[in-house]
Amino acid sequence: MHDDDPHPPTLERLLAQSADLHRHLCPRQVLGARMGMLAGRLLGLELPQTARRLYTFVETDGCFADGVSVATGCWLGRRTMRLVDYGKVAATFVDTRAGQAIRIWPSPQARERASVYAPGAKSRWHAYLDAYQVMPDEELLCVRQVTLTLDLPALISRNGARAHCERCGEEIINERELRRGNAVLCRACADGAYYAHT
Repeated sequence: MHDDDPHPPTLERLLAQSADLHRHLCPRQVLGARMGMLAGRLLGLELPQTARRLYTFVETDGCFADGVSVATGCWLGRRTMRLVDYGKVAATFVDTRAGQAIRIWPSPQARERASVYAPGAKSRWHAYLDAYQVMPDEELLCVRQVTLTLDLPALISRNGARAHCERCGEEIINERELRRGNAVLCRACADGAYYAHT
């Protein structure tokens, strides 16, 4: 958030916020914050957002996702971020008002180039950490405009949408229920759950 400061936060401030969440700072947090900042510039949005105009898909969890969150104001808990677990340090940023989407990921050469930007680093890891903070966007990151293949309004859903699974009786929110014949079912009952009752 901007707090009461009219100026956008610096990378240094964003990284301090991300480090506070983890009690450390790592290269993936830097990548996440840099991607979020670049997305704001390319989409013409003031970030981190206080409204819910930007929606972000992150392709891995952990430190990277928190770096994206502090830079954008998109969080899983605010329903402005979704994890699509491809195991990639990449994210797609969607301006929900303009309908524009861009996907950003690290340049395949970024690791090799890190030593140029952090020649005195004590390890490769430290070179990544230091270099990713100063590398120009065009050397660090790749950007491509994309079109979503899913229904974003349906994914976001609407406030107050509730149903009850006719098999287990549990409440289902955000219009995630499925209809099988005449039955309303949760996804676990309809397609099988990631857990088993013991």
